[in-house]
Amino acid sequence: MESKTNDHQLHVFFFPFMAQGHMRPTINLAKLFASKGSKATIITTPYFTSFVSKSIEKAKDSGAQIDILHIRVPTEEVGLPEGVSSVHMTSTSDSQQKFFEACGKLGPQLDQILEQHRPDCLVANMFFPWAPDVAAKFGIPTLLFHGTSYFSLCAMTSIFLHEPEKKVLSDSEPFFIPNFPDKIEMTRHKLPEYLKQEEGGQFWKLFKSLREAEFKTYGILVNSFYELEPTYADYYPKLLGTKAWQVGPLFLYDQDSNPEEHDCLKWLDTKRPNSVIYVSFGSIASFDEEQLMEIATGLEASGQQFIWVVKKENKEEWLPQGFEERMEGKGLILQGWAPQIPILEHKAIGGFVTHCGWNSSLESICAGVPMVTWPVSAEQFYNEKLISEVLRVGIEVGAKKWKRMVGDFVKRDAIERAVSRVMEGDEGEEMRSRVKKLADKARNAVKEGGSSVLDLNALFHDLRSAQIDNCSIST
Repeated sequence: MESKTNDHQLHVFFFPFMAQGHMRPTINLAKLFASKGSKATIITTPYFTSFVSKSIEKAKDSGAQIDILHIRVPTEEVGLPEGVSSVHMTSTSDSQQKFFEACGKLGPQLDQILEQHRPDCLVANMFFPWAPDVAAKFGIPTLLFHGTSYFSLCAMTSIFLHEPEKKVLSDSEPFFIPNFPDKIEMTRHKLPEYLKQEEGGQFWKLFKSLREAEFKTYGILVNSFYELEPTYADYYPKLLGTKAWQVGPLFLYDQDSNPEEHDCLKWLDTKRPNSVIYVSFGSIASFDEEQLMEIATGLEASGQQFIWVVKKENKEEWLPQGFEERMEGKGLILQGWAPQIPILEHKAIGGFVTHCGWNSSLESICAGVPMVTWPVSAEQFYNEKLISEVLRVGIEVGAKKWKRMVGDFVKRDAIERAVSRVMEGDEGEEMRSRVKKLADKARNAVKEGGSSVLDLNALFHDLRSAQIDNCSIST
């Protein structure tokens, strides 16, 4: 085998979780590594091949070395149909849990891939906490890539270590996150369901493995920037006793991509600045018809113009009678996909009703748009606290319970009040002013000499040092 020298090109493998919200930042990260002269290989399922190929096409045309390797999720071993290779292909909590279980069986395939290709580093998604052990067999350092904020990582780690939820008497009794820089109140209702289950459940075991993997991995990559949450960027590595690098917002490195023209952007061109609220709950949340009816009536009662992205079809079954006629010219309902970043960056957008997924939260912050926070599941209730209480760039709509996919029920009056507070008056203007300052800091972070670029350079220095050390050991 050819020995590695100082001049050897780093080869980094990226192993994203099979979901759009995890895939996009990982692709951006791979392109970023490639732009620094590294060779990048993305491991994914055939389902995502077209999406990944399209996403890296421009970078490859510019000379970036990015390849794709396939892996197959053994869904039939857990009772799912063969060919289910994305979490979006699951429609219930039970099938989603089985998909995660199937992903836990990918170790032997990853073992074969790493043995064959011997990359210098593996960047694995947080939902593959077993990956560092696989890579360690071949002396390959693993970086865990987290798709969330430092704040949420600190909150999750603190709750894992101290178990405050076990010291309250009911799901609604509040407690403060222990040993935390800010005084943040939570309830058991807002914690992921696996923390409230008996030990041994599938998600509980995954969560425990993830927390344990953080303590033994080479380091953690975080899609954030220092100026957004400096207290937590400093606190997290101390909490874990391991290295962490903030390298985001990752999508800002890829802003030269030309978005596809969409009719909704032309519609926004006819609107005044900050006069339209954007409503979208990501790709996994799936509200029922009763909740969609409440959103419609709440938006109408607020008197605000809106763009609302909805997955559910058959609008006549859940929209109030005559809604579209009354909202003609004032509201736009988009079914399925929408160009979220161009929408948020449009001058007409004055607010964003969001599920607080970290990609959406970052995109809103970077666009200088304040939020109405409506967390559903995952780590979204933590992100809400960062947005509404620490950064003070959002208003909570009042969701009180963590509910996978379907979300907690929120009434029309609460929706109307939260939307009005963000879009009108001094409170909304103050939030808008704060978030626009953060947007400027985000863009500076990814410029040459910015905090995220400096952290990325420090990471590359560490990886090259590790590469040389491994080379010395092998020779």
